[in-house]
Amino acid sequence: MAYDVDLAERVRELLATVEAVDEKRMFGGLAFLVRGHMAVCVSGQGGIMVRVPAEDTATLLKRAHVEPMIMAGKETRGWVRVAAAGVTTRRQLQSWVDRGAGCACGLPPK
Repeated sequence: MAYDVDLAERVRELLATVEAVDEKRMFGGLAFLVRGHMAVCVSGQGGIMVRVPAEDTATLLKRAHVEPMIMAGKETRGWVRVAAAGVTTRRQLQSWVDRGAGCACGLPPK
């Protein structure tokens, strides 16, 4: 399944004021990197993947429409998957994009 082009455009608009943003096709979707670190990815499976502080992962997984990100059969701490139903409004999406960009900005530049 191809990623949601409209959702990608919404993410792009929200990141327009953030410095050092790049886009790369990854994981069947479109990843948005901030300072060289992946922050948010519009998933080819629907919804988005978001980088979050590892210590916040368990708390965020209690939210509606949020599930763990699984890579190679393992849950990836520091990442969550948010279903499309969890990012339908600008406010919902802004919250997740800000979280991912903020987390990426807190990492050393690549």
